[in-house]
Amino acid sequence: MRVLIVDDEPLARTRMAALLGECDGIEAAGSVADGDSALDLLDAAQPDVLLLDINMPGLDGVALARRLAGRTRPQVVFCTAYENHAIQAFDLGAVDYLLKPVRLERLREALERARARLSQAPRESPRYLHGRQRGEQVRIALDEVICLLAEEKYVAVEHRNGRLLLDESLRQLEEAYPDHLVRLHRNCLVPTQRLVGLKTLADGRVLAKLGGTELTPEVSRRNLPVLRKLLRMG
Repeated sequence: MRVLIVDDEPLARTRMAALLGECDGIEAAGSVADGDSALDLLDAAQPDVLLLDINMPGLDGVALARRLAGRTRPQVVFCTAYENHAIQAFDLGAVDYLLKPVRLERLREALERARARLSQAPRESPRYLHGRQRGEQVRIALDEVICLLAEEKYVAVEHRNGRLLLDESLRQLEEAYPDHLVRLHRNCLVPTQRLVGLKTLADGRVLAKLGGTELTPEVSRRNLPVLRKLLRMG
């Protein structure tokens, strides 16, 4: 089981990594200092569990858990010095709530709870897009897609390993995957889970921040309210 540590205190991250080293069947997926960095790393690290602090700069632990609510992976275990967020944490689906300093026995217990929940969760069938890459017919899992861009007669799919061309239109794809794709612009769709934030430039243009990539597609004014609502809802 892969575990990612998210805590803004370096000593806390070091101590938690040492405790994880004493837990059987656990693989460290890395450690980061804030929620934004955790979101950026999710795609590459593929953690099963987040050990998540609450009070952090930028995107805090509660806001990050809200973004991840409803997903099977990663499961969230809060690790904090404060008791007053426990009810909210469990409302967001956290598997456990550990108070610092975290004891090894409690950490092992929390990880076993996470393991049990993961084993009981139904596995979703992967969704694939089918197209052409360098003249060959290939398919790409929707989870690997970064964005879809309309280009003349085709739709170009930017993904982790390159680019794929589709014959379907953006509208057809949007209608086929309404719960998985969101429109940024008339020429661009992105997977909902990729959207991690918005950035307003000095000239008033708004760019989308996408997890797992440095690409920042432009957002149209027409679609901006929907995206802001989506980010607020997590």
